[in-house]
Amino acid sequence: MLQLKSISNPDLLKVLDEDTREICYGCNQNWYPTLWRRLSGCGPTVASNLIFYLYHTYSTSGSEQSFNTKKNCLVLMEEIWKYVTPTISGVSTTKMFYEAFISYAKSKGFNVKYRLLDLPKSKSSRPEFSVILNFLEEALLRDSPVAFLNLCNGNEKNLEQWHWVTIISLEYRKTGQHAFVNILDNGRILKIDLALWYATTTRGGGFVYFAPI
Repeated sequence: MLQLKSISNPDLLKVLDEDTREICYGCNQNWYPTLWRRLSGCGPTVASNLIFYLYHTYSTSGSEQSFNTKKNCLVLMEEIWKYVTPTISGVSTTKMFYEAFISYAKSKGFNVKYRLLDLPKSKSSRPEFSVILNFLEEALLRDSPVAFLNLCNGNEKNLEQWHWVTIISLEYRKTGQHAFVNILDNGRILKIDLALWYATTTRGGGFVYFAPI
């Protein structure tokens, strides 16, 4: 039997692009004004998605908001860039991501704790696939989107390598034979075969989520 876990309000991440009048899903790194930020900005873009969702989920002042605008999201993305700042290798570890994210959240008086799960390059050191499913299930049951670092996409064509995306839902069987996630990437919702990624990635990656303290 398939099980489905999701954040409670995916529509909260709808964004109105005032230029095209289109509705996007989540922030888009291509909105950054400079070439370098558009090329390397996946980490701060995902951080923007997470902080926006968590703040408006746990803040009564923002609970009725069902979508945002590209203009407002870009302000947030530029703010977060000052903390979640890519190096020449991008934001290449979960540690870089969560430390910077927590620093930004604290600067706004929004204290959060993190949980992470890394998938090392060495296959012998990797957690079992069931551990990943349990981690994602836990995050989504806590109504937290998950930051997913993919260093190598393997045979999964809907993922870019060396790239951060936002997981908003998980559809799976406990046996692990079937496991798909919906991600936000560049304003789109994409479906990823997580089991295929796990079986074929050569560099691994990691997962991080946050919860208010």
